[in-house]
Amino acid sequence: MEDILIIDGYNIIHAWPELAGLMDKELEHARDKLIDILAEYRVLRNCRIIVVFDAHLVKGGLGGRETRNGVEVIYSQEGETADSVIERLVSMYIKEGRVAVATSDWSQQSFIFGKGAARMPARELVEEVTRLTAEKKEKLQEMVHSNDQRLGTRLNDDIKAVLEKIRRQK
Repeated sequence: MEDILIIDGYNIIHAWPELAGLMDKELEHARDKLIDILAEYRVLRNCRIIVVFDAHLVKGGLGGRETRNGVEVIYSQEGETADSVIERLVSMYIKEGRVAVATSDWSQQSFIFGKGAARMPARELVEEVTRLTAEKKEKLQEMVHSNDQRLGTRLNDDIKAVLEKIRRQK
């Protein structure tokens, strides 16, 4: 059983300073950037991520579902809120394993707790993503600096001695 993290997309965008600034100007760009961030986070956390975006006020909105870089993206349809989609997903997946919902929406929290799912406040998600990303970058830099690719540093002493003997015979 894998952990499932369901994310209230716009709630997280509003809580993420870098993304909130984009939201006013370029809503689609803010969504895309969040999905890219979550795709990397999904790999670092090794969990299934479903992000839900509200489209209930979109006239004629049919809703939709897609997978982008391993992140499942759901758009609610006209007249359907992201909250109702999230509630349906929690009810559906809670039987399969550990489910958490990333939102700071107070009305969602009581439902989430009542169903047995965990809640992750938006600020906590932002902090965890930032921390894990920084740790990954630090580990990569350590690997680059410690990964001396010269042949002499990768051979054990016995092989070095044999090679040195061959070199001297010439």
